[in-house]
Amino acid sequence: MDAREAALTVLREEGKPLHWTVIQDLALRRGYLDPFAEPNVRRRLLAALAEAVRDGSVVREATGVYRLP
Repeated sequence: MDAREAALTVLREEGKPLHWTVIQDLALRRGYLDPFAEPNVRRRLLAALAEAVRDGSVVREATGVYRLP
C-alpha cells in the first residue's frame, strides 16, 4: 500500500479529522506503511496528503489536520 492509500484508509476507518502525525502513527501500527520497505515515510505521507488535497480526495481542516470531504 502506498502512502496515499494508507492515509485515505486511516481517515476512512477513523471517520474524523486527524493530524498527520496521528495518521502516520496509525498507518504504521496497522501495517499499512512499512518504514523498512518505504524509506522516508514522513516525507512520502506529507507529499501524498498534499496531492490528495489538490485533487479533492482530502480536505485540509487546519494546520496539519486532514479529513475526508
